[in-house]
Amino acid sequence: MLSDFLDSQDRWRDVIVSIRKPSGELRYSQHHVRRFEGLVAQGKSPTVELLNDWGTTNCTVGELVDILKSNMLLAAASFLLPEEFSSAESQQVSSVETYSERPTRLLEEIKAQPPPTSSTLQTQVLLGNDDPGLTGTGGVSSFLYSELVRVTGNFDDRSASNGGARIGEGGFGTVYKGFLNNRPVAVKKLNPVDDMPLDKLQVQFNQEIQTLRVLKHENLVDMVGFSCDEQHLCIVYAFMANGSLLDRLACLDGSPPLSWRQRCSIAEGTARGLEYLHCNHHVHRDVKSANILLDETFVAKISDFGLTRASASRTLTTMMTERIVGTRAYMAPEALRGEITSKSDIFSFGVVLLEILSGLPPADENKEPQFLMDMRYDIDDEDEDLTLEEFVDKKMRDWELSQVETMYCLASNCLHDRKNRRPVIKQVISELHSVIKNISLNSEGQK
Repeated sequence: MLSDFLDSQDRWRDVIVSIRKPSGELRYSQHHVRRFEGLVAQGKSPTVELLNDWGTTNCTVGELVDILKSNMLLAAASFLLPEEFSSAESQQVSSVETYSERPTRLLEEIKAQPPPTSSTLQTQVLLGNDDPGLTGTGGVSSFLYSELVRVTGNFDDRSASNGGARIGEGGFGTVYKGFLNNRPVAVKKLNPVDDMPLDKLQVQFNQEIQTLRVLKHENLVDMVGFSCDEQHLCIVYAFMANGSLLDRLACLDGSPPLSWRQRCSIAEGTARGLEYLHCNHHVHRDVKSANILLDETFVAKISDFGLTRASASRTLTTMMTERIVGTRAYMAPEALRGEITSKSDIFSFGVVLLEILSGLPPADENKEPQFLMDMRYDIDDEDEDLTLEEFVDKKMRDWELSQVETMYCLASNCLHDRKNRRPVIKQVISELHSVIKNISLNSEGQK
């Protein structure tokens, strides 16, 4: 649990540069740091390897907690000494007792410590907040579950169009509309399922909260707060008036079709959100139209960061995982092998571009081919009947073939089987921006 926390936040670096020899000198040089960075490419945890190495020197849990505390990593410290972080009083910095005065325990004894209970989860997700009350760091609030029950009409499962509160469903939870101080919000209530029991769901819950606390961008969804009491895990977001891109492309609930200009703008906004994630060394791992939300002016907001991984080496080199996650209709070949790389996000975005062009869902069990990504082979094959013009969404009227060809070519490049042949996100943005610029020039010319 400690390594999951420090690895995902890239905070093991803060720990390693704080470790000193009895003489006061730094125990680990930059050469050592680079060696630990190299472990990431091997699929190993730098935190685990660091603690194994440092643990041979008879260091103590107290020393480790001191370091975590000095770097404001109280959530990480609570994994080691949960009893010390289970109340608001114990989080306050005491002028009488210091961690070094607590009983000395060898670092090797960490494995014998009990895992934190749900009562300490709130402390964990706040990551260094000294007050576990209403307001967390970074403008993120902690809500009582009872308050979220109240504002969502007891999580009214009727659809919003039928007078209820339910506005969407995902793989691990249901989203409800509510009002906090007359402000509309979306409340995602995470639900344990067979392949995602509560303990694993808590890790995913933590991951999303930590990501959205650290990363802020116009094209990422805004987190208002969270609730994790009474064994219920909820995340509160700013309400997105126009729902998901998936629903708008399908014209769900009678919504009008998106125009070509709107679609291109949504594509560019999504790409800019991905650029921000990638520049901050994060891989989303579940880019899809259902996770692209649209505000009242149709600005795209990437959502659902439960699967997001941060690179432990501050680069976007490939990481490995034994747990294959994501949505099959969007997954790159390497993602199916357990590789975590930003180029997998590019591949998934290529599928989104095909959805934007065609208005079709990413998969349809009643069609051949089943996956939308595979329809490009028919389009590119001159012996097949399907042409690009026929592929374009019939509900969309204002498109021009040259612009559509540019986006389709970009989508095909994003969907290259070999990840190194796919464009980087800056190239994607440049291509999309040129299409939008062309639309604007054409509009001015028509005037």
